[in-house]
Amino acid sequence: MSRCHSCRVHSGCWMMYDQPNYMGNQYFFRRGEYADYMSMFGMNNCIRSCRMIPMYRGSYRMRIYEKENFMGQMYEMMDDCDSIMDRYRMSHCQSCHIMDGHWLFYEQPHYRGRMWYFRPGEYRSFSNMGGMRFMSMRRIMDSWY
Repeated sequence: MSRCHSCRVHSGCWMMYDQPNYMGNQYFFRRGEYADYMSMFGMNNCIRSCRMIPMYRGSYRMRIYEKENFMGQMYEMMDDCDSIMDRYRMSHCQSCHIMDGHWLFYEQPHYRGRMWYFRPGEYRSFSNMGGMRFMSMRRIMDSWY
């Protein structure tokens, strides 16, 4: 397909990417109909790759760090955070360690702006993500499926 302007998600949660190989801007989709996602999400391009987010029913836990390579102030989180500035007096985070669960990070407070999907693992530096500065985080809950 060279163009796709709508989609229907029958089950599960998905991340869609506007570049091949899970690169470029990311867009989160859960069960539902998206009649014109191009204008809805402000996409300039079409979907070039996608990945299913596995359902997770355990606890959620991660550590965010003020600086790259797990340096600077560290905070452990187990629930959503709509503003790391308000909660931790932290302007942004530069690295994280996701111990449990799947998370969405947003570039602006209150879950706005561009987003990135993170699964369990160590993320030593966000500098290779196009200069993204993450300001809020949300768990991908099993109730979304």
